[in-house]
Amino acid sequence: MPELMNPDEFRTALENAIKGKSANGSPFSKAWASGTLTRPQLARWAENHYHYVGPFAEYLALVYARMPHEYLEAKDFLLANMYEEEIGGTRHTDLLIRFAECCGTTRERVTNPDNMSATTRALQAWCYTVAQREHPIVAVAGLVVGLESQVPSIYRKQTPTLREKYGFTDEEVEFFDLHIVSDEIHGERGYQIVLEHADTVELQQKCLRICEIGAEMRLLYTNALYRDYVEPEAGTVAQAA
Repeated sequence: MPELMNPDEFRTALENAIKGKSANGSPFSKAWASGTLTRPQLARWAENHYHYVGPFAEYLALVYARMPHEYLEAKDFLLANMYEEEIGGTRHTDLLIRFAECCGTTRERVTNPDNMSATTRALQAWCYTVAQREHPIVAVAGLVVGLESQVPSIYRKQTPTLREKYGFTDEEVEFFDLHIVSDEIHGERGYQIVLEHADTVELQQKCLRICEIGAEMRLLYTNALYRDYVEPEAGTVAQAA
């Protein structure tokens, strides 16, 4: 039977739950980091990513509404995270749309839910379900630790390529620069909330499992981008040759 872990043991277990399932391992992420994706393929990423991250403040709001009132610091973190996403400066989704437009797509295409894949719909639905149904601390583990904390490591590999191989300007890649910094802070704060408030064996085990599932969901989503938008074009090129 599992035993209650101390904070150091639990932190390591949370990190291990994600390890090996990072979206960095996806062929889409590898192709991006190597500079072999086309701008239209990056546009398809943006059209999908909007519908995953666009509602992130809504996911957090659902968790905030159910967070015990005595967990004041956790509630403050969720509220601050929502504020940063929506009105703490330029809206984050507007930065994403700016990048998308530079890849050749339009705001109308990006915001149209008909342009996201079935796997993106599944990831979005999973996020809403976790936010509404799981224990609030488990939800923080899934959404912030399992998903959001991965972002800096992913974007650190992709953003230099956007500048060096694709020729994007600093303004055009602001979405990525911003999230390398903000999501590192958010991810660490998410870890601290989970370490403090997952204070039973049952809660710890649920947090570990939801982190694992969250990492798997993001990896599946990223793998699907390669399958849906890169592989078909690669096959067409091979046939033409």
